[in-house]
Amino acid sequence: MDPIAGNTVMILSLIAGSALVILEAFIPGFGVAGVTGIILEILGVIFAWIHHGTWFAMGMTALVLCLIGVTVYLSYRSAMKGRLSKSPLILKDQAKAEEKKDSARWLDRKGVAVTAMRPGGFVEIDGIRLNAASEGDWIQKGAGVKVTGAEGDHLIVRAEK
Repeated sequence: MDPIAGNTVMILSLIAGSALVILEAFIPGFGVAGVTGIILEILGVIFAWIHHGTWFAMGMTALVLCLIGVTVYLSYRSAMKGRLSKSPLILKDQAKAEEKKDSARWLDRKGVAVTAMRPGGFVEIDGIRLNAASEGDWIQKGAGVKVTGAEGDHLIVRAEK
């Protein structure tokens, strides 16, 4: 019997599962692609066990775990330095620690809400992204804000009228 024809289901489930797990690494959150990929990977290992025995299935399991490890590493690396790091979905704190320590420096300054403030979010003042919370009102992304105080590690802002 042809080795590829006899193992088509196993091969397709491992390839499709691997592709979905890799795709999930670059999509925020854990969703349908990741769950489906893991299920297909498990089915591929089960088919390997049924058709080729325990040792072959253990080898396939090791291969799948290595693939998942490489995928996690690549997505982490991309989130820190690569293309994914430039995504607005990855929240970064661009202000330097010494710039953030002096809360009084930001009082009465004006900026823009980088995220929707519900009430927490991020504002940008003079090109520096800072953690902030509104005085209680919801502020839309892109709205002008004014710093009215500081509390802990975040600024208190209100929408500019």
